[in-house]
Amino acid sequence: MNDTAPTADGTRGPNELPCEANALLGLLDEADRAALAPHLELVPFRNGDMIARAGDAADSICFPLTGIAAILDSLEGDRRYAVALVGSEGFVGWQLLLGNDRWSHDVVMRAEHGTAMRLSAAALNEILADRPAIRAILLRFVDVVMTQMSRTIVSSLAHSIERRMARWILLYHDRVREDDICMTHEEFRLMLGVRRSSVTDALHKLEEDEAVRSVRGRVIVRDRERLLRLAGDTYGFAEAEYRRLIGH
Repeated sequence: MNDTAPTADGTRGPNELPCEANALLGLLDEADRAALAPHLELVPFRNGDMIARAGDAADSICFPLTGIAAILDSLEGDRRYAVALVGSEGFVGWQLLLGNDRWSHDVVMRAEHGTAMRLSAAALNEILADRPAIRAILLRFVDVVMTQMSRTIVSSLAHSIERRMARWILLYHDRVREDDICMTHEEFRLMLGVRRSSVTDALHKLEEDEAVRSVRGRVIVRDRERLLRLAGDTYGFAEAEYRRLIGH
């Protein structure tokens, strides 16, 4: 967890990211971070790795440092749909704070290889008993995630495919380090709940607006302001709540 120098290629190794790379951990005061530090385990995930499965025992929470944790809900027939995204601004495993000892959703690493700080449920419960400030900031983030999920539901009912696609691209763009984002047609299907042909048509419309460029398995953000205009009120409310409740 030491903030050591980058390697020769300019990247950091998996054991070289500071816990402050996660915004929630970075907001804690020194005493609270010191209480957590001995219990945090740095874990790597590859793009596509399963972080958690719905119904499994929730024995830990994870604070992403890089990458995106996609929260997926499932229906019969192995149909899965994305309902929220969490990056280095937050954590996954909030069920433990709400009295649930099982994962409610599948959680999958998306967009890029990622790393996270993992904290066991036992350590979490012990620390929160003596550190109410940590519980307070974690619960504020839970409220933000619930707001993001509710906007996903409303957008699916009320907005066009193109507008919803612009929103999901913005959510990814917020959480990755580059404009060039790994976003496949299959991921868009999980986010939009439509056929691949509809995904292709929507991407073409966003390209015609010069908001993005689509290449095989990737989306390159060309003009974020255009994406914001296209997304309209599908995007922004949960993000404003994060700033109000937690900060930047």
